[in-house]
Amino acid sequence: MVTLKGKTIFITGASRGIGLAIAKRAAADGANIVVAAKTTEVNPKLPGTIYSAAAEIEAAGGKALPLQVDIRDEASVVAAVAKTVETFGGIDILVNNASAISLTGTETTPMKRFDLMQGVNARGTYLCTMACLAELRKSAQQRRNPHVLTMSPPLSMLTHWFENHVAYSMAKYGMSMCTLGHAGEFLKYGIGVNSLWPRTAIATAALQMIPGIDLARCRKPEILADAAYLVLTGDSSVTGNFFIDDKVLAEHGITDLEPYSVTPGTQDLIPDFFVD
Repeated sequence: MVTLKGKTIFITGASRGIGLAIAKRAAADGANIVVAAKTTEVNPKLPGTIYSAAAEIEAAGGKALPLQVDIRDEASVVAAVAKTVETFGGIDILVNNASAISLTGTETTPMKRFDLMQGVNARGTYLCTMACLAELRKSAQQRRNPHVLTMSPPLSMLTHWFENHVAYSMAKYGMSMCTLGHAGEFLKYGIGVNSLWPRTAIATAALQMIPGIDLARCRKPEILADAAYLVLTGDSSVTGNFFIDDKVLAEHGITDLEPYSVTPGTQDLIPDFFVD
């Protein structure tokens, strides 16, 4: 059985939420986890720092390297990759999880917010992938089953996915376009490149800050963590896919999704964006 024991996984935005859940699931196998995120000081409105995440990862059975990284800053990312290689000897998996969100229309999305979403989501994904590529290629040469997994949606070029939040949709689809292009580009190296997205809204601290979201009608981040685990332990020849969490689980015989509900028994779950 393939596991993530001894694999080194570079996860952006892993100080909380979905990134941390993926990290802890991999840590249970004994993986090395790089917590590449910005938060180093406690924020009462947005819990979790790179250090608290590292403690949780190590408690779960993994080794953690907390690194303060702004994925909009090339020097910061390159330095983090170098520190990862120095500490763990290489990189086997990149999880592009960090993302910025603003569900606002054009008149209420200032360029500063537009630039933030493009910088973190699309540019950050591209930059981190580029910075990790040499190590991922080495991992492939050593037959260590390398992957890039990006938390981004299927590409569905329909008006209703854009009309209410053009800037956010552009930024998220930018991440997905990285998956589409890099899957083809890296095929010759043997690196699996895929995206993963939830069927329903996921209860995270970031989502809680958006007005009108009822977290009781969401699923827990662990559903994405379990789906990500199945993708990352699969063969890296499987590439160029836009996976949906519940479908991945079903294909592996997991159909009881009740444990992932924030509120047991909830039937009226909030659907996520971008899933037709």
